[in-house]
Amino acid sequence: MELPNCPNCGCEYTYEDAGMVVCPECANEWNPADQQQEEMVRDAVGNILQDGDAVTVIKDLKVKGSSNTLKIGTKVKSIRLVDGDHNIDCKIDGFGAMQLKSEFVKKA
Repeated sequence: MELPNCPNCGCEYTYEDAGMVVCPECANEWNPADQQQEEMVRDAVGNILQDGDAVTVIKDLKVKGSSNTLKIGTKVKSIRLVDGDHNIDCKIDGFGAMQLKSEFVKKA
């Protein structure tokens, strides 16, 4: 079994001790099961998002490079989760392909 790198410092020399994973460089201890749960993408209300979900925008958002605004209540179908700051890829009618932050949507 290969242990994960330390989430704090990135050290690859982690070891397991009593069900926890320990980093010898920064002394960080964590439970790998808890870390997997944290990596899940959650909406503004705390619901877990998955690929293909439909979401609703909860705040008027300015669209970079356009004079239009994405209005509150806009429904977005078939989202795709990606890594990064803007963790939702989607297509919105009238706007085209966009990236959204999960903190500005809620699961429909």
